[in-house]
Amino acid sequence: MNCRFTDLRHKEVISACDGTRIGFIDDVIVDTKCATVVSIVIFGRPGFFSLVGKCQDYIIPWEKIDLIGEDTVIISCQTPKPVKKPKKPRFGAKF
Repeated sequence: MNCRFTDLRHKEVISACDGTRIGFIDDVIVDTKCATVVSIVIFGRPGFFSLVGKCQDYIIPWEKIDLIGEDTVIISCQTPKPVKKPKKPRFGAKF
């Protein structure tokens, strides 16, 4: 079965272990040397009125995907832990 990124985008990801709804696919990570998809990315939810903060993103390895359905993607692992992004230095910050 062939699948495009636009087909994957906005599909809901659900854990088969506990039925937890993790979120919707927003991006994929591709290994450019091997031309393969490495993982899917679910962006963290925005904070209060999308102004204050944001939850961390989830990165799910491609090997953990059990089934890609019409509207959902089922993964075999427990709910993944969010990935903490490194903070960017602020303008004028001293080192």
